[in-house]
Amino acid sequence: MKVFLLLVAVTAFAVAASAADFDAKAAFAQLQSLAGEWNGSVVKRDGPKTTVDYRLTAGGKTVMETLFGGGAHEMISMYHLDGPDLVITHFCAMGNQPRMKLDRVASRTNEFHFAFSGGSNLDAAKDTHIHEGRLRFPTADRLEAEWVVFRNGKPVGTNAFFLSRSPKPSPTDH
Repeated sequence: MKVFLLLVAVTAFAVAASAADFDAKAAFAQLQSLAGEWNGSVVKRDGPKTTVDYRLTAGGKTVMETLFGGGAHEMISMYHLDGPDLVITHFCAMGNQPRMKLDRVASRTNEFHFAFSGGSNLDAAKDTHIHEGRLRFPTADRLEAEWVVFRNGKPVGTNAFFLSRSPKPSPTDH
């Protein structure tokens, strides 16, 4: 029994140590590598088609994500480092700006979890807003995103994106 408890304690410590050591700077570098156009679907894998654009701005210190670019529901999310944390502000078409922070315990190299940390133009206890999210990186050229929508302090839905990196045009393409 003592050996079993020791194994459980060592395993728990190893998992906690590796999660606590998840590096926000490395996560941000991975986000920087998204720069470019991504195509895919929204809601489900075979759902309506969409394009998402990632670009570096502010001297490469911020990653700007544009959803539904040029349309009536265009939204921008800005990812950047704030000290040891990776944070995101989502400028929503609903007129609010939820902020989230990378959950370094729940995140892994191929899956980032973001937890609500505040916002402007919203009362998180009652207003509809994006409250948490997850970015998954199945491969270097595929990205899956889930953003959980809250209303009245509870989850009411998920906005999902299934994206693939757009091929870069070759020099011979005109």
